[in-house]
Amino acid sequence: MEKQSIVSQLRVAFGAKLRSMNAGILSRWIFYFKSQPLAVSKKSAMVISPHQDDETLGCGGLIALKRSLGVPVEVVFLTDGRYGRPNWITPEMIVDVRQQEAVKALNILGVASSETHFLEQTDNSLQDLSNDQRQYIIERLVQRLLSFMPEEIYVPHRKDIHSDHEATYQLVKEAIAASGIEIELLQYPIWMFWQNPLSFNLKYKDIADAYRLEIDSVKDKKKQAIETYQSQIPGLTSGFLARFFLPYEIFFKS
Repeated sequence: MEKQSIVSQLRVAFGAKLRSMNAGILSRWIFYFKSQPLAVSKKSAMVISPHQDDETLGCGGLIALKRSLGVPVEVVFLTDGRYGRPNWITPEMIVDVRQQEAVKALNILGVASSETHFLEQTDNSLQDLSNDQRQYIIERLVQRLLSFMPEEIYVPHRKDIHSDHEATYQLVKEAIAASGIEIELLQYPIWMFWQNPLSFNLKYKDIADAYRLEIDSVKDKKKQAIETYQSQIPGLTSGFLARFFLPYEIFFKS
């Protein structure tokens, strides 16, 4: 059993190392060779996040830059994040803990708690919603869209290899259509680059229309916001997190 345990640990470590190398190579290739520069616009923005931390990891620099210019930004969380739980937090506490972390992180980035909204759907459920549940979420999103009237929406990439993330993209697309509002839609990658190269499922069209946003002036603020998520950071490998501490963010236009 001990030998099997060591072998298993080595496999996990090797897999993480492989994914880390792949993520680093792919993100840098896109940044240096396949992306166009993206300037921060003064368009109001809504960031849709499946879980409490995705918004800061993927868009923390963008949010901070827009807020430094006085641009309105609203953030909407779809799930309650109940399954992103370390051992030291009870199931009863994790939802409140993650919401508190989100509010604190977004305050650092310049978003007021009044502009932060939690739809509190069950974590890891967005791919398997009933018709009624799906319609409820879309209606809530439409309400927020019509209330805030954003000019841009940021949402996880449609191939972000996490069921909640990919479902979020589809739900938002449907909500935009139902709202009747013309909105520019941009996608941010969280898990998309974190793939085993041997089972890589991205095609060139999935990473076309890539844009790079320089966030060097606010990268320390983003780092501080990321570190606010103390319930989540210990469960993420350093290789995975490394990309989110870089002085740029990557987005894809739909």
